[in-house]
Amino acid sequence: MGWARGRWQWRGRGPLGSLRLVRVPRRLKRLAHLHPLRLWRRQHVRTVLLGAPMGMGALVIGFAAQGLMPQRSTLSGPMLAALLEAPPPRAVADDAREDLRGVQSQRAQVAGPQGPGSLSLAEPAAGTPLNLEIRVALLRQGSNPSLGATGPWWLRSRDGAVLQQGSAGQGPDLGAAGVDGEAWLETSAGQALLINGKAYAGRLRLVNEGGRLQLVNHLSLEDYIASVVGSEMPSSWNLEALKAQAVAARSYALAHMARPASAHWHLGDTTRWQAYNGLASSTERTRQAARQTAGIILSYQGGIVESLYAANSQISAEAHGHLGASMSQEGAQALASQGQPYNAILGRYYQGASLARLKAGPS
Repeated sequence: MGWARGRWQWRGRGPLGSLRLVRVPRRLKRLAHLHPLRLWRRQHVRTVLLGAPMGMGALVIGFAAQGLMPQRSTLSGPMLAALLEAPPPRAVADDAREDLRGVQSQRAQVAGPQGPGSLSLAEPAAGTPLNLEIRVALLRQGSNPSLGATGPWWLRSRDGAVLQQGSAGQGPDLGAAGVDGEAWLETSAGQALLINGKAYAGRLRLVNEGGRLQLVNHLSLEDYIASVVGSEMPSSWNLEALKAQAVAARSYALAHMARPASAHWHLGDTTRWQAYNGLASSTERTRQAARQTAGIILSYQGGIVESLYAANSQISAEAHGHLGASMSQEGAQALASQGQPYNAILGRYYQGASLARLKAGPS
């Protein structure tokens, strides 16, 4: 999407005619009795209507009760201390569709434009950002990658047992580790994982999908958004344009967290979804854009807007024109350069939508 044009297929049109809403996977329909979901049918397309507040499903990530100590080691000093501080294994839902359980959204008190002639969308009330985790398939890294970390690392089995451990400059030997079906590569706080020499935040899940090793990067949603903003838009651009991009990218990500591509991951790292380049595209300015819009998404009648965007108006018209809403990134930069804030930019391109903020709800 964006600067590297993606491929899109849309099915159905909502009453607005220009905003794509999230279709509910069949397995999520069972959550309707747990949360205030309204299921809207039109031409057999199921859509999550979040209402206010939104009830979707939940991220259930916690620390396991036990912490595993490394086995005997000849290491000493700072390296040994770092290894002894190995993070405990964390539980993960078996199905990516469970990662939004207990998440709600609070729409702005005044939905839509903020006055006559204004396209600015009202901002929702401030709140504490949720620590959501997104699962991104690293489809460009291949099935036989070089793995490592900038600091100490641990390769764990599915149940949390340490299979191998090492330091910067070393990498796990997956063959010798006897990885069967699934393993996790982790590093200490403040360090990064290295995959074919590229740095990534979070954790790496190695999953056997159909006899092929698939790498899945589990990381904070806001860390992911900061990277996507820098991958999809030059980080030197106006901050308000970067903030508009952050909200659009977050809405798109949430749409795929509610309707994941796989049981193991929500979306991929290519322009088929959103470009994601790990820490290489995360800068102070893109992190600022993510931070200043943390938790804010685009919503229409309680549904998540799967917000499309393209590099310029010509590509936007060619790729998405028959569908309606699509943000021109160059147009966003031009509007920001004229003094327009991010919510006015979003109001210009996603007319009829409103802003909502994610918050914790009953699980």
